[in-house]
Amino acid sequence: MVEVKERLKTIRVALAGNPNVGKTSLLNHMAGSNLKVGNWAGVTVEKREGRVSYKGYEIELVDLPGIYTLEPVSEDEQIAYAYLTQEKPDVVINVVETSNMERDLLLTIELLERQIPMVIALNMVDEAQKLGIEVDDRRLAELLGVSVVKTNGRTGLGVKELLEKVVEVYEKGIKPKEITYPEPLNAYLLKLIRTGKETTAELIEKFLKDEEARSLRHSLEKELGKKAYDVINEERFALAHGLYSEVVRRRTLTSKDITEALDKLLLHPYVGFLVFIGVMFLTFKIAFDFSSPFIDWVDGFMNNLVAPLLDGLLAKAGAGELLRSFFAEAFVGGVGFVLTFVPLLATLFVLITFLEFSGYLPRVAFLMDRFMHRLGLHGKSVIPLILGLGCNVPAIMATRTIESKRDKLLVIGMIPFMSCPARLIVFSFFAVIFFKNPALVIVSLYLLGVAVALFTAFLLKNTALKGSLSHFIMELPPYRLPTFKLTARIVWAHLRAFLYRAGTLIFAANMGIWLLLNLPPGVENPKDSLAGKVGQAMAPIFKPIGIEDWRMTTSLIPAFLAREIVLGSMATIYAVEEKKEEKTFELSSALKEQALGLGSAFKDALLNVLNPLPKAFEVEEEEGQSLKSLIANSVSPATALSFMVFLLVYTSCLGTVGVMWKEVGPKFALGFLAYSFIMGWFLAFLVYNLSKLWIT
Repeated sequence: MVEVKERLKTIRVALAGNPNVGKTSLLNHMAGSNLKVGNWAGVTVEKREGRVSYKGYEIELVDLPGIYTLEPVSEDEQIAYAYLTQEKPDVVINVVETSNMERDLLLTIELLERQIPMVIALNMVDEAQKLGIEVDDRRLAELLGVSVVKTNGRTGLGVKELLEKVVEVYEKGIKPKEITYPEPLNAYLLKLIRTGKETTAELIEKFLKDEEARSLRHSLEKELGKKAYDVINEERFALAHGLYSEVVRRRTLTSKDITEALDKLLLHPYVGFLVFIGVMFLTFKIAFDFSSPFIDWVDGFMNNLVAPLLDGLLAKAGAGELLRSFFAEAFVGGVGFVLTFVPLLATLFVLITFLEFSGYLPRVAFLMDRFMHRLGLHGKSVIPLILGLGCNVPAIMATRTIESKRDKLLVIGMIPFMSCPARLIVFSFFAVIFFKNPALVIVSLYLLGVAVALFTAFLLKNTALKGSLSHFIMELPPYRLPTFKLTARIVWAHLRAFLYRAGTLIFAANMGIWLLLNLPPGVENPKDSLAGKVGQAMAPIFKPIGIEDWRMTTSLIPAFLAREIVLGSMATIYAVEEKKEEKTFELSSALKEQALGLGSAFKDALLNVLNPLPKAFEVEEEEGQSLKSLIANSVSPATALSFMVFLLVYTSCLGTVGVMWKEVGPKFALGFLAYSFIMGWFLAFLVYNLSKLWIT
């Protein structure tokens, strides 16, 4: 009796796809003489149905009207939408015309949003092959979590396998992988979750239509500068385009579409990588060359206007020598020096934001996909690593979109070795002082960071984080020019965070360093101060890597709070040692000088950018005892290089450790902290001893 009951079990299957993709032909091959043609209830739209007995099941086949989208606007769309949402078939066969796959995948994305058990039929494969189109069906199945069958509606190729997969999906209850859209859209959709069982499609419908989501819609539209409906459609297109690029290979270019033409160049396994190197070089060249004159101007503004003006006001107010010394050394000498790098950060963030929102950074992820597979990661994992070039903290937070915990840990273990602008500030400072080709030194440090990140991933993959490769869909959005408003908002958010650190964290650190330099009371030689004692106590640890100067070892303590504090701390320490010369100060002359200097900075910045060779790294002789000249006279090039390598590898800052602790727990965070210190010390040791052989 049990066997008879199983044979009578019915599987309801809907065939969904764009018009003219061959659904009816496949239905004819599957149903044969059991095909029935009629009309959908209440309308004149033709309805085709069929039945087939297969492996003990009665499979009911319904051919839905050909549609491009599930938006219930046209009559055909209303029928398909109603059947999928109300009748709820057991399995959907999504028929895709292989030669027009990218177009058809838009409907596939909408079906995936509904989490309906699905089998994809890649139909008309013979025509696609004639056009030089090859589809990696296995890869497509891995990415979507569905079965994929190559079919030919004309000959019946793949029909039996199609029925086999329908039964398998039904018996095992296999559902597609959940569609997750990128931020900020995903964050808004998550706010609408009530039961935890809502599909992505249900959340989108609620987001677009419900009254309770009105404020969320307005917030998204204000943030991105476009309608919520358009944002969702663009994300669907980006996902379809990324999926298409991931699984389709063309022997010849059949379209002159701008996106496809650019992708052929930018996604080429060899040319694309060379373009990537060129883009990174231009990014940093423009950042340095454009910002360099403004850095010099801000430096002069702080030292030639703010410092003497502040000192004069304090003197008139009757402030004591100690208070005047504090503001001159801890405030202007420390925080003021760090602020000189605001132009560099602003320019760099503008360029990185442009690359991200223009659609190029997702292409880099795709370009690196094959290489990342060797590390047990998907190319999409490269996105947080690239974001790490802007700041390690949000880059680690960006790994929340990675579903696999193993993959998330691997990527988090790599991010801190991506050089952020805070470390770039230190690198540019030392490289310009000690090396004839500072650009080459800085690029080498960045590449060393990447190499250490790759080594760390390889180490974790083969020890603590063994496991199989997870699969993701990479989205390739169309190329677009980011709006000025969007770019400005993002850049200001980064700068505001930096200025906040300069006004709080960096100021507090410099104040602490200044106090240690002036304690015990009455100390004359900074070397005999508490700071000097601490630095001397740490010296034996760093002596093997060439860092013997107590002033440098002392600066490493606050550097753990944030890398940019290193220079502020050094400026404070060296300012205490430096004997100042009294200079006359006239406010009107100083203001005139700064106004002329600002105009000159704009002119020089434009000329530098137009120059094909990097100009910002041309070392000029400086008069006086600036921080650069003081350090140049007390540190060797080998020590400077060792110092930079240690700062590169030793975990970037307290904020990075904190967010790592929050995201993956204290055990991993503290373990990584110890690992990065040992790795940083070891590499600095190698670099120092090897560089002494050829660097004088």
